[in-house]
Amino acid sequence: MIQPLAYVHPEAKIAQNVVIEPFAIIHKDVEIKEGTWIGSHAVINSGARIGRNCKIYSGAVIAGVPQDLKFNGEVTQAIIGDNTTIREYATISRGTEEHWRTEIGSNSLVMAYAHVAHDCRIGNHCILTNNVQMAGHVHMGDWAIIGGSSSVLQFTKIGAHAMVSGGSLVRKDVPPFTKAAREPLSYAGINSVGLRRRGFTNEQINEIQEIYRYVFLRGFNNAEALNRIELDIPATAERDEVLNFIRNSERGIMKGPGSGSSE
Repeated sequence: MIQPLAYVHPEAKIAQNVVIEPFAIIHKDVEIKEGTWIGSHAVINSGARIGRNCKIYSGAVIAGVPQDLKFNGEVTQAIIGDNTTIREYATISRGTEEHWRTEIGSNSLVMAYAHVAHDCRIGNHCILTNNVQMAGHVHMGDWAIIGGSSSVLQFTKIGAHAMVSGGSLVRKDVPPFTKAAREPLSYAGINSVGLRRRGFTNEQINEIQEIYRYVFLRGFNNAEALNRIELDIPATAERDEVLNFIRNSERGIMKGPGSGSSE
């Protein structure tokens, strides 16, 4: 299934049923698992680990050298999970000695011209829309979505099931289950449509809405809001996920609507 006009390094590990189209380039120290398709002119560099049934479209570059002046040639990886699609001209850098790998989970979609920088960790079922530009060390939880032409600052965290509006500048952490929009980026409600599609009950959605009323709408600072949530709302997986995310935020979370600058 490897076309004769493709270049595949003899030491690359290519599983059965992998299709490699003409003019694709597969370098040394690459592993590609069963059922994956590599389009014409895609470049898979050393350190790439690509899972099963992935699709890598034309012009995509996987495991490129990090755009980090501190990178010193260390042996690192870029890992792509099963059933993930990388569209045309997307670029995914491999890691640095900070984390040693860049990771994109399973069943995710990275659309055309998006960039995922070194040491990012992208969860399962995530979507990076066209031309998303993601700096190094960004963490993105499962089922999160970033709208087109958005830019994400280094070390930022985006929680599970969050949705970021297109054209956003993400300077602060975006808590799980929320929608983020406007400039500066701020809370725009919870991602109720996405949560319903993923099987969350009305009771769970109502609980998440109530949690974020404490965080963003009732005038409490973060510490006060978290204390009140623990006192007033019974423990659930969703409640504790929100509390842990906010408590562990190093950059600080986005502001509530009408709160001014997110810097």
